[in-house]
Amino acid sequence: MRDFRHDHSALALNTATLGHNVPGAGAGWSPERTIDACAERGITGIVFWRREIEGRACAIGARARAAGLSVVGLCRSPFLVGPLAPQRHDDIADDFRRAIDQTAELGADVLTIVTGGVQPGTKGVKDSLKIVAEYVANAVPFAAAVDVRLALEPLHPVYGGDRSCLTTTRDALDLCDLIDADNLGVAIDVYHVWWDTDLPRQLGRAGNRIFGFHLCDWLARTSDVLLDRGMMGDGVADLRALRSAVEDAGYAGFCEVEIFSANNWWKRDPGEVLDVMTERFRSVC
Repeated sequence: MRDFRHDHSALALNTATLGHNVPGAGAGWSPERTIDACAERGITGIVFWRREIEGRACAIGARARAAGLSVVGLCRSPFLVGPLAPQRHDDIADDFRRAIDQTAELGADVLTIVTGGVQPGTKGVKDSLKIVAEYVANAVPFAAAVDVRLALEPLHPVYGGDRSCLTTTRDALDLCDLIDADNLGVAIDVYHVWWDTDLPRQLGRAGNRIFGFHLCDWLARTSDVLLDRGMMGDGVADLRALRSAVEDAGYAGFCEVEIFSANNWWKRDPGEVLDVMTERFRSVC
């Protein structure tokens, strides 16, 4: 396992950690100011959200690279199924393609896919996952043509109804096996998989299909399953064991810190958040 105690060159910021994916949340820093703050601290990776880079993807990507940062990825695809997804098939497919185009314009490597929840009129997740597979299979060649990789991100089962019918790494890899494309893989987020005792076996299946690893923590007494993630070291996830399992499977890329924290970290000065994030990355991850 890589030793990060004196080296945070593998650390990446997901701007959600500063509240930038939610209108009115956080300090409202511009992408440029966030890029500069990361560069000042030797944070060399960054992941943006679509709303931040709308209409400016090329310029923001160039700005990040000029500052010495790699644009690791873009969040996220539209919901493909479920009550939060657009109602029309064509609207979903068109927005999916727009998200892929934005990823390419930004110069990012990976577009994260969050599937959406259970399709209205169905029960359980099987029918919903079949629909997801169709959308993703259709998007794969479009993404490959612009050198974008697609990462299916399973979410914690608590989100199964509305945000993600894809709740296990096993099911995510089953979709990858079904579609069988070199540019389709998975993103492993501590918040969503820390509880899964089958994870090491599934990561062994994944191999080079792990396209991202996301860090945060699960608070023992979380007050909001969406907006109360913990900073690394403040919760109950075994962070080092999880990273060891991911790296044993062959992953050697960036470790992306993604923390949704409406009542704690989003209320702090972003500089403090970045400093604590960097220290925790070295000391507990």
